[in-house]
Amino acid sequence: MKSKELSVDLRDRIVSRHKSGEGYRNISAALKVPMSTVASIICKWKKFETTRTLPRAGRPSKLSDRGRRALVREVTKNPMVTLSELQRSSVDRGEPSRRTTISAAIHQSGLCGRVARQKPLLSKRHMAARLEFAKRHLKDSQTMRKKICSDETKIELFGVNARHHVWRKPGTAHHQANTIPTVKHGGGSIMLWGCFSAAGTGRLVRIKGKMTAAMYRDILDENLLQSALDLRLGRRFIFQQDNDPKHTARISKEWLQGNSVNVLEWPIQSPDLNLIEHLWRDLKMAVHRCFPSNLMELERCCKEEWAKLAKDRCAKLVASYSKRLEAVIAAKGASTKY
Repeated sequence: MKSKELSVDLRDRIVSRHKSGEGYRNISAALKVPMSTVASIICKWKKFETTRTLPRAGRPSKLSDRGRRALVREVTKNPMVTLSELQRSSVDRGEPSRRTTISAAIHQSGLCGRVARQKPLLSKRHMAARLEFAKRHLKDSQTMRKKICSDETKIELFGVNARHHVWRKPGTAHHQANTIPTVKHGGGSIMLWGCFSAAGTGRLVRIKGKMTAAMYRDILDENLLQSALDLRLGRRFIFQQDNDPKHTARISKEWLQGNSVNVLEWPIQSPDLNLIEHLWRDLKMAVHRCFPSNLMELERCCKEEWAKLAKDRCAKLVASYSKRLEAVIAAKGASTKY
């Protein structure tokens, strides 16, 4: 029968008596522990300087070192390879094909399975344009405090705008208290145009219906210059917008030129450089906590929460612009962590 493991306290007492000069035979008689056990514990203490139970080697792996290296090499070459594909290649090499064995071998090499991040599709032309833009504007970070960033976003009434975690027991994932109610098509949504600078948030406007170039021009006419005055940027500010067709339409360009607005050139497929994307996320999370019941309440909540966004948050986003450009240069125009 398997012998009972000694308690930690008893093992520590054996070592303590050994340190005081007692012999193995006296320790065995005093504590009623076999002398071989006493010797084993003292030898372990001398070697590892502890009497605690150490991790055991476990069952030897059936996967050979050659097979392990082949798996790691295959995963490194193609990070999106599936376990089923790895199983088939392992069988072709005459190696074990259990999913747990293959998964454990990959994990031991420091590779873990994670959901792939979604990034814009970038061609070589896009990457070259992004790289050139980053190099050209890297030294202009000081003038970014005079920059107004703008964009549009859609917010759903009952959409999941923020992640929610629940404390639950196994098997209760579908209990009513542990679920988030949803409705078809999100219960309706609104489109918003907004802008901000390092000094804080500018105006936030609801776009009614499908936005056209003429509507966009009217939004700029009614809100852009007034936002610049409210943020105390004067008339010599830099305006940033993406390459949406409505932004680059002729009537939009004519309005910007007619009002002497300095427009920042913008590389296509570059949401990682658009600072306002982070503010949209903050706004959606804040609105989700308000629980609006209709579109009018949703619009009111959006405007209230937009005005509450901290000025420090806006200033930090603008301050991170130079780091984003450096990341684009380091990635040679490819996607960045932002």
